[in-house]
Amino acid sequence: MSAPASTVDTAPALTLHRRPTKPPARPLLPTLILLLGAVYCLLPVAWVVVASSKSSRDLFDTFTFAPGDALFGNISDLTGYSNGVYWKWMANTALYAGGGALLSAALSGLTGYTLAKFRFPGRTAMFNILLAGVLVPGVTLAIPQYLLLAKMGLTNTYLSVLLPSIISPYGIYLARIYAAAAVPDTLIEAARTDGAGELRIFGMIAVPVMLPGLVTVFLFQFVAIWNNFLLPFIMLSDDQKFPLTVGLYTMLNRGNTVPALYTLTITGALLSIIPLVALFLTLQRYWRIDIVAGAVKA
Repeated sequence: MSAPASTVDTAPALTLHRRPTKPPARPLLPTLILLLGAVYCLLPVAWVVVASSKSSRDLFDTFTFAPGDALFGNISDLTGYSNGVYWKWMANTALYAGGGALLSAALSGLTGYTLAKFRFPGRTAMFNILLAGVLVPGVTLAIPQYLLLAKMGLTNTYLSVLLPSIISPYGIYLARIYAAAAVPDTLIEAARTDGAGELRIFGMIAVPVMLPGLVTVFLFQFVAIWNNFLLPFIMLSDDQKFPLTVGLYTMLNRGNTVPALYTLTITGALLSIIPLVALFLTLQRYWRIDIVAGAVKA
């Protein structure tokens, strides 16, 4: 007898069909809040751009966002105002903000690196005092700084604005946090083993690693000094030493008797924004480099 034929399972294979998943819907409320915040922040800037392009008559007769054709004429009038004092104010502001921010970034980097990488008595207390300094508004320090510099005979000088701008508790705090996270202790120990001094280690090893953090400190301090009004208003009496904030304020006050100065003040405010925007666009590449480096390390 022949063996029975083997049975073969001929049941069809089951296939699972997955339904296409829809991408998650973006929440509408946070997007609307961000858009409203952007409009709230950019609307005054848009008005300054439009208003600076109008003549004095058009500025006061009609209130529209339609741009005018008097921008270059306003810039020419602003240049001719008081023998070109506006550009003197611009140069003074660049000196105060650039010099003060550069010295502040250097001092903050050195101080923050020292607090992060060295152990010495009183280190914690010093850092806590710096944190307390972050909470103190700069307005409350303006009068004591004026009295101190008046005793030294430095009021109405460039140093009276530069010196108080060098020390930034917030910049030191940022530099300390960044140095603790970005500068490896093993790298410092290896440099010490090779015989490198502490200043050389800071300049050749720590500074390149801390560069994105130092750029952030520089930019924050630059913007703070550029927009500072109270300190130079108290310290300076010579209009040839005024920064833009105090100079435009004096122009605005004279606008009560000369209405044409209102248009020049708005045009000057527009021109004062351009260096800040250019600086931000120039320095943001350091943040992109830091993000890429962090991704590579991860």
